[in-house]
Amino acid sequence: MLRPETRRGRIVDLLRAGAPVSVDTLAAALAASRETVRRDLADLARQGLVRRFHGGAALPEPVGEGAFQTRLAEHPREKRAIGRRAAALFGPGDTLFVDTGTTSVVFAEELARRAGLTVVTNCLTIAQLVGGSGNGSFMIGGEYRDAAAQTLGPLAVEQIARFHAAHAVLTVGAIDPVGVMDFDLAETEVARAMIAQAVTVTVIADSSKLGRRGLFEVCTLARVDRLVIDRPADRVLAPALQAAGIEVIVAEPQATPD
Repeated sequence: MLRPETRRGRIVDLLRAGAPVSVDTLAAALAASRETVRRDLADLARQGLVRRFHGGAALPEPVGEGAFQTRLAEHPREKRAIGRRAAALFGPGDTLFVDTGTTSVVFAEELARRAGLTVVTNCLTIAQLVGGSGNGSFMIGGEYRDAAAQTLGPLAVEQIARFHAAHAVLTVGAIDPVGVMDFDLAETEVARAMIAQAVTVTVIADSSKLGRRGLFEVCTLARVDRLVIDRPADRVLAPALQAAGIEVIVAEPQATPD
């Protein structure tokens, strides 16, 4: 029997794969009772991750973080400031895991201006940016998702376990006093695998992620060493970050777009 967290994640994945789905179809796909599926849908609906209707459910519009290409155009000044400040934390000889994300792509553009780095990533765009600049670049294999040019799934997680890096630099969908979270199960599993093989963890996220809740926990705040953001956390989140011992680095955006 699937754990509730896994089952609910698969429900969201099934809804993302196509049209609205009935309770009966979800129950058959998950080998669960209709009553269990209804409870899962009720919980997901409370979190704003699905939209229920009589006999089934669909994704809300938008869901989670929204389409990757759409998010690339959001908060450009903030992401550029974060990417530039985060890249300055690393130098020759450093080895980094970098996961897929719109802020990660900007971070990779800034890393490409530096030398002597080695990056392990599941994002084709990031691998090309870093490798094309003369730095070391390893591309993780696995199931390919074209929307974000990334690889995911068990093969990706298995290959990550073959590497050991000094740093993991991750983008996430949500940060609150409970921990660091995301909206996609497969992406969460990749991030967890990278964390397990890294010494230090740096989270890079624009301030729209602060105070949000995601469906899947990437890690607790205690596992995060540094957080690079574009403005200070509010009075609810800031004490939790301080209690976890996280170094918070504020990268102020420039007055005009980069």
